[in-house]
Amino acid sequence: MSDEQATSFGGQAGSYEVGRPEYPFEAVTWMLDRAPAGARRIADVGAGTGKLTRALVAGEGAEVVAVDPDPAMLAALRDAVPGVPTFVGTAERLPLPDASVDAVVLGQAWHWVDPVAASAEIGRVVRPGGVLGLVWNLRDERVDWVRRLTDIMHGSNAEIMLAAGDPVVAAPFGGLEQERWEWVRPVTREVMHRMASSRSYVITADDAEKARIRRDMDALFDELGLYDDATIELPYVTRAFRAVRD
Repeated sequence: MSDEQATSFGGQAGSYEVGRPEYPFEAVTWMLDRAPAGARRIADVGAGTGKLTRALVAGEGAEVVAVDPDPAMLAALRDAVPGVPTFVGTAERLPLPDASVDAVVLGQAWHWVDPVAASAEIGRVVRPGGVLGLVWNLRDERVDWVRRLTDIMHGSNAEIMLAAGDPVVAAPFGGLEQERWEWVRPVTREVMHRMASSRSYVITADDAEKARIRRDMDALFDELGLYDDATIELPYVTRAFRAVRD
């Protein structure tokens, strides 16, 4: 994966916010079930426009801070989730004090990091007994038209990584636990175009490739009868992982 792709999202923050799905609240709750009881401080790292942040804020009694390398994404987050403190940083270099949080979570982000360096740095800011949570929303490609959609857009780095096996988490965190949820999201043709526009491969593609992707997506949507404001149920599998700091 390229640095250009990893840092490409800010220019498409609006499409990211519209096109990407929310996280199931059950998945967010599950990631944090092993965190210390009582008042919790949680860092959302790679927070983007706040898709995961808003689910964390909705949880009772949590104090949330958001970290992302892209100031444009954090600006969109502040609009979407007012009042959450935001900081520019990465999983390998966190602008947080030692042992200052009970949990660090990453939504749609661990595939961009160096897992050994990130585990060590997150271990620095998480208190002993605290939790590292990782979550991804993945389109369910067991459905034929969804698989064809991915072929048109190209697989993402997350999809490629998780197809090869579970994510790597290193010391000072213990073994990974995992869970999954299946659900559907009603989407329009325009929302799926916005979703595609927010993907790193598409953002960094040349104009000819972007035009090819849009043309082939439109042909698929025509075949599906997806016009104007009509919706289709896009199936997702949410995969969540958690590990406890030693």
